[in-house]
Amino acid sequence: MELDTGATAWMLMSASLVLLMTPGLAFFYGGMVRGKSVLNMLMMSFSAMAVIVVVYVLWGWSMSYGSDVMGLFGNPFDQFGLSGTIYDDAGEFVIDDFGVPAVVGVAFQVTFAIITTALISGAIADRVKFGTWVAFTALWVTVSYFPLAHMVWGGGFLSGSETGLAARIFGVTDGAATVAPIDFAGGTVVHINAGIAGLVLALIVGKRRGFGREPMRPHNLPFVMLGAALLWFGWFGFNAGSAFTADGTAGLAWVNTTAATAAAILAWLLTEKIRDGHATSLGAASGIVAGLVAITPAAGALTPVTSLVLGAVAGALCALAVGLKYRFGFDDSLDVVGVHLVGGLVGTVGIGFLATDTGLLFGGGVELLVVQVLIAVVAMVFSGLVTLVIGLILKATMGWRVPDEVEINGVDLAVHGESAYETLGGARRSSGGDTAGLMGRADTAHDDRGSARVTTEAK
Repeated sequence: MELDTGATAWMLMSASLVLLMTPGLAFFYGGMVRGKSVLNMLMMSFSAMAVIVVVYVLWGWSMSYGSDVMGLFGNPFDQFGLSGTIYDDAGEFVIDDFGVPAVVGVAFQVTFAIITTALISGAIADRVKFGTWVAFTALWVTVSYFPLAHMVWGGGFLSGSETGLAARIFGVTDGAATVAPIDFAGGTVVHINAGIAGLVLALIVGKRRGFGREPMRPHNLPFVMLGAALLWFGWFGFNAGSAFTADGTAGLAWVNTTAATAAAILAWLLTEKIRDGHATSLGAASGIVAGLVAITPAAGALTPVTSLVLGAVAGALCALAVGLKYRFGFDDSLDVVGVHLVGGLVGTVGIGFLATDTGLLFGGGVELLVVQVLIAVVAMVFSGLVTLVIGLILKATMGWRVPDEVEINGVDLAVHGESAYETLGGARRSSGGDTAGLMGRADTAHDDRGSARVTTEAK
């Protein structure tokens, strides 16, 4: 295969856009937490970038795309340290079927592993040990993300291969599943995977002190809006880049991504207005993410019009789902479950209804819907069980929770020796005590989605 410099340039740009998403996520999450733990929240994303790049170069790529082991994961030693991935036997760069060097594929795929793992941090904000989080990122990406990436994208159990789940149910045509599952850019691998992991960890770690009784509002809504904007921008690399070349499919994915996101914003704000009486900036930012999440698996399989439908459904359902933590009593701090799990399910299952030509509503029959539901369920069960084991092992060995006084006074100063805002840091240094009063006064400046949840859902 000859080198396609245009496709290569597009994939390098896409990889860079997706890498930008993790700092964007750091700002999105950082603005949503209280001011005394914002640096810790940022550090959880940045540390995930550092750890996962190292792990991915050593065995992550091989576990994702190496030779198949029972349909569950790639052989970690097959291309350990990217051996045989970059150069062929003649010393030339290995070129993939799109005319792009394989090493560029590594660059693109590692950014997906980073952002997926970083997403989980939002479920356990404000209360966990930094060292335990760092250990978790290395373990979880190895035993949950890489295997699921292989199962879906690497020819494993949840792919369209002739030995996969779909082929076993509806048969094989020309060496592939007759009804192949669709996950264009990561509904199962990224969002369902991270959403379930966030739920499991939130249950293992437990609630923040004062959850459901005290307002825990975002301390910096401009940070949240900035983070959402960076996520939206980076997501074009995430979705349009998953076409793997600069072609019509990439263009369709770009338009579908924008359409779904815009519809989700409007649907979230309308839901907020009806439920709480206010359409908030935090709701708009969250609607952006909900729409992006839902369209991720479907970006290449829908039309712009059906993308509007999918985005609207995701925006409304995710806006309603974020209140479930109060009803069921689990502390998913920054709504990883309500946005990523629910949005990922809406997108993955929605393909079965809305896919062009093959969706149930477009004359394609029920087969694709059945396949999409099954791969979503398998992804949830797999990720949930793996995360449960890792979470309990770390709880028994390293422990998850910071001491109560650290949580009260702020993780930033105790764990990182820094504070984001000198007034808060100074208050802690001078008093050494609880800054709840100071934070409470800062919190009252915001009339936002967090306030609506506390006042309506906790009653």
